[in-house]
Amino acid sequence: MLETLEGFLREYGYIVLFVGTFLEGETMVLVAGYLAKTGVLDLNLVILSSFTGTYFGDQLYFFIGRRWGHLIVRKTSSETWKRRTDRVMYLLERYNTWFILGFRFVYGVRNVTPFALGATTLPAVRFMVLNAIAAIVWAVSFAYGGYIFGHAMEAFLDQIKHYQIYFFSGVGFLLIGIWIKRRLQQAKAVQSG
Repeated sequence: MLETLEGFLREYGYIVLFVGTFLEGETMVLVAGYLAKTGVLDLNLVILSSFTGTYFGDQLYFFIGRRWGHLIVRKTSSETWKRRTDRVMYLLERYNTWFILGFRFVYGVRNVTPFALGATTLPAVRFMVLNAIAAIVWAVSFAYGGYIFGHAMEAFLDQIKHYQIYFFSGVGFLLIGIWIKRRLQQAKAVQSG
């Protein structure tokens, strides 16, 4: 996965980074930061592309939520979507500004948050300003994270490649063991029942 991502970034650069961060993109920014360390990409352009992608993506989701949010939330049948929206509303009420500044760092609510915020009475200008602040902090922190820790990440991935055959063999034996145990339990239940 990371090798494919790295290949896309090497070939298409900042456009792929912009699109990836428009949709989500933490891993993509880390890899782009690493590529900046190796000289393939420019760190300032990685930060700029990441900032603009995440900022405009969240702005779009906010305005979709502003326009159609209540209707979509009411008509959706996904319990996961409803739970995440309820969690966003709770966090917004409890932490307000801090939540808006930090939601993109909270796993599980990052994608639904701008949409849910758009469905509230939160002023659009306030969201735009706080979103800009949060987007730049996010872009800088992940780009520099990849830039600084990229070599460690590369060494870690090389180690994983070296040991992956052992890992996958172990997982395979574990799954076979679980399957055998269940079959034996089922056979025992049939005999005693």
